[in-house]
Amino acid sequence: MPGLKDVVGKLEDGKVPIVKYWIADKQILNILNLHDIDKEYFIKSYAFAILDYYIDVASDAKLIGNCPAISKLLEYLKGKNIKSEELFIICSGFKNAIIEYVFELELFSKKIQNDINYIFEQNFAGVLKNYNSSIHEVELKLDRSLDIVDKYTIMSRTDLKGIITYASDAFCRISGYSKDELIGKPHNIVRHPDMPSSIYEEMWSIISSGKTWRGEVKNRKKNGGFYWVYATIEPVFDNEGNIVAYDAIRQDITSKKEVEAQQNVIVEQSKSAAMGEMISMIAHQWRQPLQAVSILIQKLPLTKMIEGEITDEVLDQVVDDIGQQLEYMSKTIDDFRDFFRPDKEKEIILVSKLVDRARDFLAYMLKVDSIALKIITQDDTQIQLHINEVVQVLINIIKNSRDAMIDNKIENRTIEIKHYIQKDNAVIEIKDNAGGIPEDIMDKIFDPYFSTKTNKNGTGLGLYMSKTIIEQHSHGIITAYNVDGGAMFRIVLPLKSK
Repeated sequence: MPGLKDVVGKLEDGKVPIVKYWIADKQILNILNLHDIDKEYFIKSYAFAILDYYIDVASDAKLIGNCPAISKLLEYLKGKNIKSEELFIICSGFKNAIIEYVFELELFSKKIQNDINYIFEQNFAGVLKNYNSSIHEVELKLDRSLDIVDKYTIMSRTDLKGIITYASDAFCRISGYSKDELIGKPHNIVRHPDMPSSIYEEMWSIISSGKTWRGEVKNRKKNGGFYWVYATIEPVFDNEGNIVAYDAIRQDITSKKEVEAQQNVIVEQSKSAAMGEMISMIAHQWRQPLQAVSILIQKLPLTKMIEGEITDEVLDQVVDDIGQQLEYMSKTIDDFRDFFRPDKEKEIILVSKLVDRARDFLAYMLKVDSIALKIITQDDTQIQLHINEVVQVLINIIKNSRDAMIDNKIENRTIEIKHYIQKDNAVIEIKDNAGGIPEDIMDKIFDPYFSTKTNKNGTGLGLYMSKTIIEQHSHGIITAYNVDGGAMFRIVLPLKSK
């Protein structure tokens, strides 16, 4: 009676119909469709290679259990979450396809059936063992991964009413609550009173509509403290598309918020420092007209004493002159009031006008301290920015140059401002002859609270805020270096607003 070995040649010739019989099985087709396995890919990548292996085993060319194609198929099916019972159906379908083909050729015998069953049983036993072993390994790795996630990821799940049904160890650790204290409680157990209710109303509106909500949230700890998180909350759906729960994953951003709070303090302090500087400049601007008014007022009794009377012409002249001085003082107040009015939107201005504004603010100070200010316009162009902020930067740099000149007892004091266009940027260079910046502090001058004016009420915030304004608010670059016996500050501002 012929065995399977005797019909190997027929199997070689019948590879295509055997594979067709195999894949045409309805149960196998259902499994492939259920797990989104492409039929053509399955055939080309695995089916023919496994059939070749089976023919080699039948002809004694290979031993049972030594098939790389089967190993690759098992890895692939494992990735598709195929269950053991589904794997059995796939393998049984392969065996049935061979039997069907042999039966169709009218070569079927009891001996051939026994040989086919033997190879199948021996081979499938090994396949199932390897598959279950690998699945177990995956489950162990998954369990370990879940343990890691639970330990280090701030996660929770709530039901449709916001009741906590799951809380990770990381969530418990950061909030100070145990799992028993969290599970079964409303999620607002960690709600901080500083958070406006409108935030939560928006969040519930978004997630209940089936969308994902993201945002920064301040939460309350069990001990009354707080922590900040960046939360991502999304709905969980069942097979019919109904929302059944809400999952939340959070990132601890407490340190980031603390840094932001410190920066806000620095910003407010720098504003106060800038206000003090401006008030000082107002005092300088007013000194000259106040002296003029004083002289004009003294003119009246002096004229009466000398001439015996004050004519209407003299009186009118004195009144007109005093009025002009008072108008100048009033304009000074308006200018400085506008300077401290925050820019709501970026405005368009010529770079030359930007420089002129800084010069006008400092005109009296420069005159009193005998500082020659030279402005060189190589190219002029319009630029869109927060005007008052950038003017503040120019004023701060020029005033620092003035202070250095006085400290270093510079006689011929000069400041040169040059502006030009370089590619898509406007460049403003401010150069003085005050002796330069000591090299050992060059890399510190933009640090907050660093100042060389500790004995002169220096705040150490001027250049820090200048850097913040240019680089964060204006998306530009500010640098400083020494050149020709003085310091050079270089400001690069993009012409295209960002």
